[in-house]
Amino acid sequence: MERQLETYNGLVSDGEELEAWGELLAEGLADDELDAFLSDLEKRLKTLELDLKLSGPDDDKNALVAIHPGAGGTESQDWAEMLLRMYLRYAEARGYEVQLLSRLDGDEAGLKSAELAVRGTNAYGYLQGEAGVHRLVRISPYDAASRRHTSFASVDVYPEIDDDVEIEIEDKDLRVDTYRASGAGGQHVNKTDSAVRMTHLPTNTVVSCQNERSQHKNRAMAMKMLRAKLYDLEIKKRQEAEAEREGQKKEIAWGSQIRSYVLHPYRMVKDHRTNTEVGNADRVLDGDLDPFIEAWLTDQIG
Repeated sequence: MERQLETYNGLVSDGEELEAWGELLAEGLADDELDAFLSDLEKRLKTLELDLKLSGPDDDKNALVAIHPGAGGTESQDWAEMLLRMYLRYAEARGYEVQLLSRLDGDEAGLKSAELAVRGTNAYGYLQGEAGVHRLVRISPYDAASRRHTSFASVDVYPEIDDDVEIEIEDKDLRVDTYRASGAGGQHVNKTDSAVRMTHLPTNTVVSCQNERSQHKNRAMAMKMLRAKLYDLEIKKRQEAEAEREGQKKEIAWGSQIRSYVLHPYRMVKDHRTNTEVGNADRVLDGDLDPFIEAWLTDQIG
């Protein structure tokens, strides 16, 4: 409610400012500040329009994001780390709160897996379209012959479900392992078996959490992540069944390749679903995902 009130008050203020600019224009006194104001207003109105269209049952929820490298060893593990940095930068730019839930470092560089929670207004609504396989083409810094490599990494995005959503998980279907956390986190984190890995046996769904100091807290967060993944699986099953009934079998599998990031022989990022292209690949890898996210959302919700 506070966010809605803040948006409303902002629109009222913008309306009053537009009125003032109108009077200045009539007197021929407008300057470059008007162009800057209109440009900023257009951007904020576009964001508001997308916010209003995000009316799905989970669009307003926080998001859980999981990143896994494909085959290819160090090269793909480094690509997974680049994606983690990209999403951290994106979340920071939008003012979202980010919590790194788990991270398993690669053997030489990069990472073998990472899971993070992104919390803020419509976080899942905006990030849901990032789920899929991301492809990188570049001259590998890990190849002594400086050859071009193609690497893949998968991104999964789930809504962080509320505690009142019932997802039944029976003890007999659950395997819980504890292990010593890796990476940064202080002596206590690294010297005790505080990290938790949970496996849901019927679906072979695996989650892990290592960011908290206590095993109890990691277990609670891992259970929340598991419930979110099982909820997402159920939603996807319903979507597939509905699409089949309507004779419109859509490709909604997370494994479909959605975007290519080419750094050699030219530099460009292209989304294969919307054909959106951005020539400044570095800006995209620094977290500027708005062109792709907005195009995907517009395509989905009209």
